[in-house]
Amino acid sequence: MDKKLVFLISGSGSNLQAFIDAIKQQSLNARIALVISNKAGVKGLQRAQAAHISTAVLEHSSFPDRLAFDRALMALIDRQQPDAVILAGFMRILTPEFVSHYQGKLFNIHPSLLPKYPGLHTHQRALDNGDSEAGASVHFVVPQLDAGPLVIQARVPVLAGDDANTLAQRVLTREHIIYPMAIRWFLENRLQLSPDGAILDGSLLPPQGFSYTG
Repeated sequence: MDKKLVFLISGSGSNLQAFIDAIKQQSLNARIALVISNKAGVKGLQRAQAAHISTAVLEHSSFPDRLAFDRALMALIDRQQPDAVILAGFMRILTPEFVSHYQGKLFNIHPSLLPKYPGLHTHQRALDNGDSEAGASVHFVVPQLDAGPLVIQARVPVLAGDDANTLAQRVLTREHIIYPMAIRWFLENRLQLSPDGAILDGSLLPPQGFSYTG
């Protein structure tokens, strides 16, 4: 039976589309059981519906506080009994209760070479600091923002004349490769979260995770 994924999105869902494509091309043996957005009308929901994937909208503004929203979100996710929960442009800081509930099967992708530039505006910050390279990082989610053990990173050069948009597009092409790759490892039981960090094929990954060079 295919492993089940639940996606949490807030926007365009380009990483969601990368998973839809990977499943269609049979490079990822999984099924997307549900796509949940905290905003109505976003393109990611349209992508899911075009692929005949169930969707739900749970607007955080309808809840009195962060914990009430997260508990409603957990109830929605748990009905699907997913093997992994995938954050794909989900613009919410999750409560420790939510993170601990899905510990070891909750993933995020971040558009920087963590631990550099957690949070927002990563590409502009890389440019402002004169970095020669940028990239993306897939990590297990922990309560601290963008601080979970790294699974895989991909690097791209910063080119003369780059602005935040051109750099973001170059990074995004790598995101679409490494995120399905990391989840494939997880679903094949090759990747686990341990107290010491991320383990791939029985070996503890280095602090920067696996380096993708394709």
